[in-house]
Amino acid sequence: MNKNTIVTILAIIGGIVVLGWALKLAVKLFVPLLLIGIGVAVYLAVKDNKRIGGPK
Repeated sequence: MNKNTIVTILAIIGGIVVLGWALKLAVKLFVPLLLIGIGVAVYLAVKDNKRIGGPK
């Protein structure tokens, strides 16, 4: 193996490691962001719809 092959293999391994860290961070942040998004959607639906909890 020459030097370019070794550098390519190390670059691929490094890319896989960085991708793993990014995916782990994305999974950790997904649930809280999903809950916040659902909360905002429910708030906007209730705020715009006067029949839910509003004056009759």
